[in-house]
Amino acid sequence: MSGNGDQKRMALIASRGTLDWAYPPFILASTGAALNMEVAVFFTFYGLPLLMKDLKAKVAPHSNPAMPMKMPFGSEGFQRFSWPIPNIVSGVVPGFESFATAMMKRTFAKKGVATIEQLREACVESDVRLIGCQMTMDVFGFSADDFIDGVELGGAATFLEFAADADITLFI
Repeated sequence: MSGNGDQKRMALIASRGTLDWAYPPFILASTGAALNMEVAVFFTFYGLPLLMKDLKAKVAPHSNPAMPMKMPFGSEGFQRFSWPIPNIVSGVVPGFESFATAMMKRTFAKKGVATIEQLREACVESDVRLIGCQMTMDVFGFSADDFIDGVELGGAATFLEFAADADITLFI
């Protein structure tokens, strides 16, 4: 059942705020909007910081055991090799999270992948509803001023009102 005549609706819930988990909701939302879908993303719990003006999302390899732990070393023109890194190392080596974040951002940039900020801006420009969870905001002590322009604050009822007529609903 579509919410607006023939226009399809997509409802997404973003509940994680790491860099690797930030991509799926913004990619899906911006793609849905480009396909002329009406899209809303509900940012709750740890996903809410993805709407902050000062975005500080990092990779958390220790919480994603499926993350490939081979880091390429070397540069263009020099021998490149991969060094297997045991997953346990990612949780105990100081600075590894920052290193993994920098490597991911560098790899994505080299492959021409848009940044989270660019994808988020594409969503705003495409009229994707970015709904920040009011309860989470209150619990974590955020204020409306912490978020980018275009964020709608609301609770579960605000999102469910939209999602009730969605053709696609995903929890990310």
